[in-house]
Amino acid sequence: MTRILSCILMSLALAVSAAEPRVRDTDARAIRAVVQGQLDAIAQNDGVKAFSYASPGIRAQFGIPEIFMAMVREGYAAMLHPASVRFLPPAIEAGQTIQLVRMTDDDGRVWLARYVMEKQKSGAWRVGGCSLAQTADTAA
Repeated sequence: MTRILSCILMSLALAVSAAEPRVRDTDARAIRAVVQGQLDAIAQNDGVKAFSYASPGIRAQFGIPEIFMAMVREGYAAMLHPASVRFLPPAIEAGQTIQLVRMTDDDGRVWLARYVMEKQKSGAWRVGGCSLAQTADTAA
């Protein structure tokens, strides 16, 4: 009986996970390239290039790369020159494509960046928003 119940629960879990939309591999690679490109541009203080990875809505909100970079410097300092960066698998949450990136700063603090990605009509991915939170973890 326990074995049958285990099989039923496993089947149910597989059915639920199969129903969740997944990010295709080609999209996952493109998303990672966009986020990495923006992080590289931020590290190089290349506001024009960093701003180019933003969605039209974000570009409209900030207007010019200089204002965008000022916002990054003020609110996202951990992204300026992270000691380490690790991409987690992208996921779809509440209909939004999310890319999580774990970063460690020079002081060993661990941060989690949550990128909301937007696919454009052209098929290109752009950053539609990002939140950054320090975790309770520290780098080992």
